[in-house]
Amino acid sequence: MSSTAKLSARERIETLLDANSFVEIGALVTKRSTDFNLQQTDAPGDGVITGYGVIEDRPVYVYSQDAAVLNGTLGEMHAKKIVNLYRLAMKTGAPVIGLVDCAGLRLQEASDALTGFGRLYKAQTMASGLVTQITAVFGNCGGGLAVLAAMSDFVVMEKTDAKLFVTAPNAIAGNNEGKCDTASAAYMAEAGMVDAIGEDEADTLAKVRSLIAVLPSNNEDDAQDECTDDLNRAMNGFAAECADPAVALTDLSDNGAFFEVKAAYAPEMVTGFIRLNGATIGAIANRTATFDENGKKAKSFDAVLTTKGCYKAESFVKFCDAFGIPVVSFTNATGYANGASEAKGIAIAAGKLAYAFANATVPKVNVIVGKAYGSAYVTMNSKSLGADLEFAVTGAEIGTMDATLAAQIVYADEIAAASDRDAALKAKAAEYAANYNSCENAAKRGYVDAIIDADEMRAQITYAFELLCTKKELRPSKKHGTV
Repeated sequence: MSSTAKLSARERIETLLDANSFVEIGALVTKRSTDFNLQQTDAPGDGVITGYGVIEDRPVYVYSQDAAVLNGTLGEMHAKKIVNLYRLAMKTGAPVIGLVDCAGLRLQEASDALTGFGRLYKAQTMASGLVTQITAVFGNCGGGLAVLAAMSDFVVMEKTDAKLFVTAPNAIAGNNEGKCDTASAAYMAEAGMVDAIGEDEADTLAKVRSLIAVLPSNNEDDAQDECTDDLNRAMNGFAAECADPAVALTDLSDNGAFFEVKAAYAPEMVTGFIRLNGATIGAIANRTATFDENGKKAKSFDAVLTTKGCYKAESFVKFCDAFGIPVVSFTNATGYANGASEAKGIAIAAGKLAYAFANATVPKVNVIVGKAYGSAYVTMNSKSLGADLEFAVTGAEIGTMDATLAAQIVYADEIAAASDRDAALKAKAAEYAANYNSCENAAKRGYVDAIIDADEMRAQITYAFELLCTKKELRPSKKHGTV
């Protein structure tokens, strides 16, 4: 859809919701400020349409900013209408969806508008972890509105006309929109701010509908749907697909339903939602490759944890835990990314990821699909960190480090004394791998619950979560952690 065929604020709501389900509330609310001759300007609904309706028969609250009224700017009564939606949502347990197209703060209302921002932020904070919050951006989402979007659980942007920024590109010293459009959907997606991009307005709204369909409405909802797929369906070639989890998770999920979030941010770590036997499951996986439409490898990644990848997975785990969504992780990590830039933050990021996994009380399953070495493996939802069940596919490796590197340290004296050091190193590396880096060795010690065939992955994971569906786990009494 081109920018010349933009939907109106009301048309966006009607496109988003099930047909004829929208009920408007607060239609007569309007500005009360008279400064700067505002009383002479007609402002229907104070520039925002608010109400409720259903998406696939599930109740939702929705607000849609109207750029045709005072440029959609946020003033006192504009904010009050949205806060009222949050008040109702928290009472009824229904999601809140914001359709944003706003020029920012209404300058004519000054401190009244600022207070509206504060009250809106507080309402979002109170609703966080209680009801799902989704923001979809169609036009400008600048300044304080960008903070509003960041406080949502998910952000979806229209590809062409949507702009999200705290500081506009042309206001950044040494930059302009033509040089680097820091407000564009593509830029924000790579920065990790945006979870999904819609090709046009209709596609953006369709993505919001898809999110609502797969997510629980509130922290007591189970997000269960009917399953029409074979639970025992064979996963032929799944071991090879695991290099690109976006492919593997699509194959694993009921009827190929996989909603990836933050795909453009830290692509070496894949996060998204799948369904197993109708239940929504949060999936996290290390990526070592991407495949093109012909199944050929398009790009390779190191099997390591990065700073951005850890932050991406951490926030995803926290969301899943808050809304009772079980988590499955697919581990293939040999260590942490190195380099000066990574050294600045990888320890903090890895610590936060380890904390998120350990602190989560939802059902957790870890599957080792490649190499699992050192503390990077421990960080990725290992059994010692709190995973309820841990599986390894046949041929997976679990150990402290690569066998050759370990052999150079452990058998240093023997290798140095050998007449053929290369042959000695190779032999010792094979010995170390067999004794200390095999998944069989970990299974013998109880660190792995079962070694499974990759082709049986769907059945194994599905039944594991069926077993864990009644899980209850208590935590020490405290206000909250500090990591």
